Amino acid sequence: MNAAVAKAISEIQAAFPETPTEIQEDGQGGASVILGDIPIGELFTPSSTWIGFRITFQYPYSDVYPHFVRGDLLRKAGAPLGAGITSGHNFLGRPSLQLSRRSNHLNPQTDTALLKLLKVIQWLRTSP
Repeated sequence: MNAAVAKAISEIQAAFPETPTEIQEDGQGGASVILGDIPIGELFTPSSTWIGFRITFQYPYSDVYPHFVRGDLLRKAGAPLGAGITSGHNFLGRPSLQLSRRSNHLNPQTDTALLKLLKVIQWLRTSP
């Protein structure tokens, strides 16, 4: 993996030091990442999930998009999953839901993979 991708992964691991992290290089300078057991609050059941995503070799000039979570994640009280979440996906062999949270105005100086991950987690914790 290239230096920018390696740095992004190091920043993520430093922010989540107790969270198991699976990293799979893609052979083109990028990598796929899965963080295990991230608490996402009480809007979903279960209340924690793994979160996966790809950081491509173009990083930081490309968005880290989309993100994936466990495929059996459900809204509490049977509510629909909501906009931006689609089922029927597979991420690194894991059944998953895809989270579509694209950054429309990417700034490669400030929009890091870690910041995007934190925004996705916050969105899961607060999305109606």
